[in-house]
Amino acid sequence: MKLISLTLAAFSLLLGGCAVMGTSGGQLGASGASQVVNESELPAPGRADLVASSRAYLIGPFDQLVVDVFGIPELTNRQVTADAAGRIAFPIAGTIDAAGLTPLQLSQEIARRLKAGYVRDPQVTVNLKETTSQTVTVDGQVTQPGVYPVVGGMTLMKAVATARGVAEYAKLDDVVVLRTVGGQRYAALYNLAAIRRGNYVDPQIYANDTVIVGESRARRLFNSLIQVAPVLTTPLILLLRG
Repeated sequence: MKLISLTLAAFSLLLGGCAVMGTSGGQLGASGASQVVNESELPAPGRADLVASSRAYLIGPFDQLVVDVFGIPELTNRQVTADAAGRIAFPIAGTIDAAGLTPLQLSQEIARRLKAGYVRDPQVTVNLKETTSQTVTVDGQVTQPGVYPVVGGMTLMKAVATARGVAEYAKLDDVVVLRTVGGQRYAALYNLAAIRRGNYVDPQIYANDTVIVGESRARRLFNSLIQVAPVLTTPLILLLRG
């Protein structure tokens, strides 16, 4: 443990000269103000961290909806569930890309399609029955990047599996998890192969986390550190400031 502490202290000194970039290319925090956290796991988010800010609700993957078409019993109280890509299927209207639409916008699109299908003056309402508000973003070198529900006790390995696993040539030693706790931004570097070998525990993943597998701009957070210690036997965790 003493050796690890000394190594982490040396890592902290290295942070003074490297740029800290986010996945969008924007600056997540000045590297001179960031520091290595001497912990084996990212801190768990609090209740406030798990609740998204108030905004108009947008339909997403796995949301359950109730669609009513006034005056047509066969199309009344129809329960539909969006698939992993946010698409729904509705009689006559066909398959609709509902992801990113509000319930009102979806009702208007269904009405437009029903009218095109010779339904006279359709009056459509869409209500949200059940929403998957607790989600994690899985991006990078995975088979199916996207936003997925956090079901039960999700771990990093389970989150990657939810995205249909890693791509053929994915870098298993290059997995970044981004998390905000109490207004502070953290980044952690994990090695999936090391987790599979049992070198350290499969970390818990929470709602609003972002998991990035393989090459990404988020990886630049750790470039200088990995040059000094290319083989990590424990996760490397940064507190991003500035």
